[in-house]
Amino acid sequence: MHRIRLAILPFLLSGCFGAEEFVRPAPPIESRWSAPAPSALERDARLTRWQEFFPDPRLQALIDTALTHNRDLHIAAARLEAARAEYGLAEAERWPALKATGSQNITGMSAELAGEGNDRISRRTDLSVGVVSFEIDLWNRLGSLSAAQRAQYLANAAAQRGVRLSLIGEVANTYFSLLDAEERLGLLRETVQLRQRTLDLIRLAQTTGFASDMETLTAEGTFEGAKSEVATLERQQAQARNKLALLVGRMPDELPPGNPLGDQEVVNNLAAGLPAEVLLARPDVVVAEERLKAAYASVDAARAAFLPKIMLTAALGLASGSLSRLLGAGNAAWNFQPSLTLPLLDGGRTQGQVDVNVARRTEAIAAYEKTLQEAFREVADLLAVRSSLLDQFHTVARQLNINDQRLQIVEARREAGVASMLNVLDARREWLATQQFSLQVRRAQLENAAQLYKALGGGELLAGVNAVAARAPAATADSLVRSAPPTVPGDT
Repeated sequence: MHRIRLAILPFLLSGCFGAEEFVRPAPPIESRWSAPAPSALERDARLTRWQEFFPDPRLQALIDTALTHNRDLHIAAARLEAARAEYGLAEAERWPALKATGSQNITGMSAELAGEGNDRISRRTDLSVGVVSFEIDLWNRLGSLSAAQRAQYLANAAAQRGVRLSLIGEVANTYFSLLDAEERLGLLRETVQLRQRTLDLIRLAQTTGFASDMETLTAEGTFEGAKSEVATLERQQAQARNKLALLVGRMPDELPPGNPLGDQEVVNNLAAGLPAEVLLARPDVVVAEERLKAAYASVDAARAAFLPKIMLTAALGLASGSLSRLLGAGNAAWNFQPSLTLPLLDGGRTQGQVDVNVARRTEAIAAYEKTLQEAFREVADLLAVRSSLLDQFHTVARQLNINDQRLQIVEARREAGVASMLNVLDARREWLATQQFSLQVRRAQLENAAQLYKALGGGELLAGVNAVAARAPAATADSLVRSAPPTVPGDT
């Protein structure tokens, strides 16, 4: 009866300190985002990969090069390999290690100590293969430590995906900024030419008494201001080009032709009531969840330290008094040494380690919930900005159409002798200013789309989500960024 009680004691202890099952905390966020209902929805498989989400050939070449040569991505890959190796080390602790050992021991003793007439020299040669300090993982302590390292490895894998996703979005945003700066710079240089012509006309009018000094000074000020804006845009263009080179890591020798800003595709609509569960696969949310799993496993490992630790040491080999007779018959030797360790009094160290890990688990739960809340807010903000930019896009289109009609009317009035050349130049400047603003709105839409792609975790999460990825209507796009400015009479 006593032996039966001893046999079931480990299982009773194991029940008292059983592993706590991981339960994903309930997301402390709303179940869905409130997005405006789109007029038409279709399931678009193009959103499943970044190559389809960013169809511009030049941008694709830049992203592809960045995924190969970007140094941040190299750092993330190295960290992932280190985490993989640490997980392998933790997993190896669960298995016995066989070691081959060979040794020779020579001991000398003086005649006085040996109690003999001569000095005594003894020799022993051993050759063995054995298991050294193998822990029988009855309570899953080593298994919990291995599970914690595995979760850390998966967290690093998710972090690497996050770096990759951020890199794709950053390259796209920088590329769009560069296109915006280049196209706006062309419009602004034309504006400088118009202001120069206006200044020349006002100076001519001043000599004949038809313009005042104040009008001349005003024209000079606007001309110098336009030149200052050109310098600012040139600086922004150079900075965008330098940032793009840093992100890409190594600029390709040749790049395919790209599309102008107005031909870049924009995600106009996502399904109303998009479920917030898509956030659970975001890289940063996965990182927080895997770290939470690691915290759970660390608590289990710390609690298992209260239980007996059973260690086995065993060896099988040969032993002889001389090396020449080591392989002879009758020299077999073996050793079997089991040991059991049970903590009794340790000054609260074991319990303290449990308390530390429990506190870290509580921290990991709060970090996971905060990560979800921040992800939800980020997507909500981007959806709100997307809706606002879409309204602004249509407003600018109407404004540009109005300025286009106004310019045509002013040109007709000048041909009829009712309006002056200054009126035409002024109308054209307003048309160019609206063109520049339309480019800014388009770039903001593209930046918002790239950020939304990243915020939703990339194409992997957008797959299966009702979405519309379409260009702006051709007439609107042409009126915004592609139409050539009307010709001013007298231009060469």
